[in-house]
Amino acid sequence: LCVEAGVSGLSIEDSTGDPGHPLFDIEVAVARLSAARSAIDKVGGDVLLTARAECFFAGVPDLDEAIKRLKAYANAGADCLYAPGIRSREQIEAVVAAAGPLPVNVLVGSASEFSVADLAGFGVRRVSVGGGLAMVAWDAFMTAATTLSQGSFDGMLHRRPATNLNELFRDKPPASV
Repeated sequence: LCVEAGVSGLSIEDSTGDPGHPLFDIEVAVARLSAARSAIDKVGGDVLLTARAECFFAGVPDLDEAIKRLKAYANAGADCLYAPGIRSREQIEAVVAAAGPLPVNVLVGSASEFSVADLAGFGVRRVSVGGGLAMVAWDAFMTAATTLSQGSFDGMLHRRPATNLNELFRDKPPASV
């Protein structure tokens, strides 16, 4: 239904939400990804299928396990591989090396020692910021609301006019990552 509706991407996670069994058995996870791949191919949509090894988010911070899973997901038809929670250069480069020709997504949801150019240099081809932009917006909102509750409008000193957004996105070439 998602493909028929015109989505551009789908992400299949392997976490269960159960702290006692945080990750689907790899056979089940591969079957779920294969089913998504089959559905996309059946409908014929041009949909990016991202496979997520949730090890680091699900309390199983095992790089070897994440890589094993990502390789299995690549073989099952993933278009992009993602191990959210990896942070170090060594972890990122290991996942990129294991991914072979497939693009790797990296999550950077807060300030990082790496720039976009650094990540591209490590071989990363996709970057997600998760809720990072929303958290920045909430912080600005809370600052403005707090100062307003104290009787001051100073929390709105750093606001930008809406035209700034238009200027930001006008005639910009795509990012290198």
